[in-house]
Amino acid sequence: MIAVTKLNGESLFLNALLIETVEETPDTYITLITGKRLIVLEKAEEVIDKIKEYNRGIGIHAATIKLQQQTEDM
Repeated sequence: MIAVTKLNGESLFLNALLIETVEETPDTYITLITGKRLIVLEKAEEVIDKIKEYNRGIGIHAATIKLQQQTEDM
């Protein structure tokens, strides 16, 4: 889970694996794979950094890098 802040200042915890897109226009919108969209106070880059940190913490980042290296070796 990653912590983000709703526009009213309340904290919200999102399952990072359900995030499909993060865009900044200039508000930061997070779109989940369910189609639900959220507006948060954090900048898009900050949300993306939190997602990357979460992925490293659960081992997905390392698994993705390893899979890419295996694919490139073929």
